[in-house]
Amino acid sequence: MFNKISLLLLIIGGINWGSIGIFRFDLVAWICGGQTSILSRIIYTLVGLSAIWCISLLVKDTDTNERPVRAMSN
Repeated sequence: MFNKISLLLLIIGGINWGSIGIFRFDLVAWICGGQTSILSRIIYTLVGLSAIWCISLLVKDTDTNERPVRAMSN
């Protein structure tokens, strides 16, 4: 559940950075009342913490499609 919340926050952050890069429009700041508002700063902080958390997802072995190899007994 924590991984999904982190990924959701990263998607929000990615969309926000995309809108800044393409349109020069900060969506989070616009919704929350400016970049320096406490709510904007909380969202920016949560997105940053989520990015740090998701680094662990890169190195974590999550491939569940492979079955463990069992020794055959005769």
